[in-house]
Amino acid sequence: IVGLEALVRWQHPSRGIVMPGAFIPVLERNNFIASLDLYVWEEACRHIRSWIDRGGVPIPVSVNISRADLYAIDVVEALEGLVSRYDLDHRLLELEITESAYMESPDQLVGAVMELRRAGFTVEMDDFGSGYSSLNTLKDVPVDVLKLDMGFLDAHESSRGGLILASIVRMARWLNLPVIAEGVETQKQAAYLASIGCEYMQGYLF
Repeated sequence: IVGLEALVRWQHPSRGIVMPGAFIPVLERNNFIASLDLYVWEEACRHIRSWIDRGGVPIPVSVNISRADLYAIDVVEALEGLVSRYDLDHRLLELEITESAYMESPDQLVGAVMELRRAGFTVEMDDFGSGYSSLNTLKDVPVDVLKLDMGFLDAHESSRGGLILASIVRMARWLNLPVIAEGVETQKQAAYLASIGCEYMQGYLF
């Protein structure tokens, strides 16, 4: 295990566990998403601190940054404040920003990413391949890690998707960018990813 991702679920008293697709868009429309993200970021920091205090070896935890956060709060100041308050190495909190967010407000995001990286955070481009200008985004945005959109993972060696996936992994290696494949659910998917040089995988299989 080389990392974890903090994911949010709503434990509703009568409906049970509600998945994010059902409530995140509502929070985004009503400008409450930053409040949720701040809560998740702090919970991640609190858990990492508790592992350290119990004598464990901490594992980096990645958290999501919503595109709306950049307009609602000072993201860099908020994250700096949290790692300072919990006395954490910046590298233990990794930050995921979706590719679509880069496409919607590129200048503001590029500036934020550069500032976060200067502060010592690792920045990951989430859902890479799900947008319409992936290569352009990759050229302009100085991220540390690519997370591949799970939509590619129905790919196999002989398919067009498989060839594209292998090419992305090869290109990322030339750029010295680690690649994490998300949504890995079968041993067959894992074996194919390993065969094309993708070393990091995330999903129900693991």
